[in-house]
Formats: sequence, structure tokens, C-alpha cells
Amino acid sequence: MVQRIYFELGGDYMAFQEVIDAKQRIIQEFVPGKQVTIAHVIANPKPDLFRKMGLEEKGRNAIGILTITPGEGTIIAADIASKSGDIEIGFIDRFSGALLITGDVSAVESALRSVIEGLQRILGFFPTDLTRS
Repeated sequence: MVQRIYFELGGDYMAFQEVIDAKQRIIQEFVPGKQVTIAHVIANPKPDLFRKMGLEEKGRNAIGILTITPGEGTIIAADIASKSGDIEIGFIDRFSGALLITGDVSAVESALRSVIEGLQRILGFFPTDLTRS
């Protein structure tokens, strides 16, 4: 097949490489499973990080980051997190699966644990380890 394409292009290597590259881009696909990909607590970030992420600091000293596939799972995750303690939803994107929460360190950590456990128990999501920096 590859040889046939090369000869059909008259041995033009650059044209051949473009066809091969184009085919590789077409073949690649993303097939998400039900999983929590990242669950991370940023404890005591510098105030500048809150501002650069578009989050309000207002006495909060932690940021929780989740990425979830499929992205619609972030809606359920936000619900679980908001019911688990004194946190605030900073950002939610149901298309990319990103969820940012803020609060004090223990509340954010507890909320992320609740989300991981809840999604695993309720919907059969594959969990991830909670990390912290």
C-alpha cells in the first residue's frame, strides 16, 4: 500500500511524506474511558497563581484540580465536591473535563477524595491517586 502511494506520486518524497502524515492524523483518535485522570491539591499557592487562573483568593489557601473523562463527569464531580464541604467551584468545563475548586487545604483534599470515591462507586469510574504539591 505504502509503495503504491509513493509510485502514484511519481517518487516525489515530499508529497509522499505529506500523504503519510495526513493519514497518521486521520488514524489517530481519542477514545475516553470513564476515569479521573488527575486529582491534585496545590496547598498554599502564591496569590499570583490565583489571579493568573482567574480565581478569587479571598482567604482560601488551596486549589484542587481534577480532569475527568468523559467531560460531562465534571458536572457530577462538581456536585459531589460542593456537597462534601466548604469549597468553592472556581471553574468547570464539561467539554474538556476540567474542574478547579478552592478552599482551605483540608476541605479541598476532602472534596477531591469524595469525588474520586463517588465517581468510582456510583458510576464505575477508574480512580487515580490524589497528589499534592
